[in-house]
Amino acid sequence: MSDFGKFSFEDWYALYETGCETHTTRMRTILHSDLNAFYATAEQTLEPSLASVPFAVVGSVEDRHGIVLAKNELAKKYDIKTGEALWQAKKKCPALVTREPNFDLYYRLSHKVREIYARYTDRVESFGIDECWLDVTESHRLFGTGEEIAEKIRAEVKAETGLTVSIGVSFNKVFAKLGSDVKKPDAVTVISKENYQDIVWKMPVENLLYVGRSTKQKLNRVNIMTIGDLARADRDFLIKLLGKWGGVLRSFARGEDHAPVRKINEQEPMKSIGNSMTVYRDLYTDEDVRAVLFLLAETVAERLCESDVGRAWVVSVSAKSKSLLTYGKQYRLPAPTKTSEKIGETAFQLFKDCYPFTEPVRALGVAVSNFSGGVEQLSFAVDNANEEKREQFEKAVVHIRDKYGKKSLNRAAVLKENKLQRVNLR
Repeated sequence: MSDFGKFSFEDWYALYETGCETHTTRMRTILHSDLNAFYATAEQTLEPSLASVPFAVVGSVEDRHGIVLAKNELAKKYDIKTGEALWQAKKKCPALVTREPNFDLYYRLSHKVREIYARYTDRVESFGIDECWLDVTESHRLFGTGEEIAEKIRAEVKAETGLTVSIGVSFNKVFAKLGSDVKKPDAVTVISKENYQDIVWKMPVENLLYVGRSTKQKLNRVNIMTIGDLARADRDFLIKLLGKWGGVLRSFARGEDHAPVRKINEQEPMKSIGNSMTVYRDLYTDEDVRAVLFLLAETVAERLCESDVGRAWVVSVSAKSKSLLTYGKQYRLPAPTKTSEKIGETAFQLFKDCYPFTEPVRALGVAVSNFSGGVEQLSFAVDNANEEKREQFEKAVVHIRDKYGKKSLNRAAVLKENKLQRVNLR
């Protein structure tokens, strides 16, 4: 997981099980700090006049990422929503001012905020570039109660960066995150053992961490509308309805989340390596798709070689249509690989197997997983010598690109598209 990565179900479940195994009766104090409208507020630190107009940070229109990534408080009054298309936002507010994202600025400010968090605890765990959990259980004697620490952090972030944060204070990570959403912007909310049923149980069930659209629909169909309904539901029934996560979500709703907050820079073992892109024009042919998939496969293979996880057994592909329907498929290889040739060819075959091509392709993704850890059992059905030669060849290509530039060597399919040569997917 990257420094700013989001947790998957699997990531959280591993932590959840670890927390259950090591749980004691000691009460913890957990904060969840969420930078308010982070991209938009960050831009306003450079250009203060943006705070006085409806303003949004929008992905590059030229590269087909023209959606709202963040908006300020004035834009919110026009019901502009994160994730909607720019044309929709402009229809609501023709005077909307926009800027493309400045990720160097966002990463710099995010790290500065984390330095403030680190003054209070060494247990700071990211949940994206703008959100962190902090375990301040051991900090009370130095800095006061959880609420007092949260207020100090809120004041210091505003004074030193110009950003604002909303902070939830609770006895577990799930409720702390819910708390940071209660009051926005620039506020602190405490959810305690004494008040959580009054605050949390009245919230819609979809507010709970990892209750997405599909899970919400399944729960609503059985008349589970609020977090309180979920907390009171029968555990066996929920497991039958949702699988193992039914029981976990019920525990979340009941305040029984014991997942620990990781220490600064503590990493989960890498479970997958992938890359994706929204293409700058619709793709209508297999040849177009193959070129993009191999471009993605090269970046995935390069990152795989740089890591210490060995070769990958599983290749996955995802494709999004012009109408935003998503297709995907994965395949376990006869023998693990770390070459872009094998990853690209497999991804292309998976694409052909899963994508109906009734409409053009808008976005593609390639990923590998199930790593060997550097140890593999050789298969007689695979030409291992040829695989090793291919790996050596690709290492030479990477060396040449590092020395003479990324564009010094390109596949013929990529050379046909000048714009693909300018794409930096790393």
